[in-house]
Amino acid sequence: MAKAESERAIRALATTWYDTLAEEDRKHPSFSAFKTWLSSNHYSHFLNFRSRMGADYDAEMWFDDELGQTWRR
Repeated sequence: MAKAESERAIRALATTWYDTLAEEDRKHPSFSAFKTWLSSNHYSHFLNFRSRMGADYDAEMWFDDELGQTWRR
């Protein structure tokens, strides 16, 4: 899968996933929980792309950016 295609999908799916969370879980969205959700919903193939830092690292950066969590880094 192309990295750019994965980025678009991960960003969109992060928002979709976030919208399903209970109010208390929205305070600190978990990338680990998001990855579990991706796998459960047959979206884990979006984490299969080449990356210097690793696909999980890039996907977590996109996740944090999309959900306004970049302050954590």
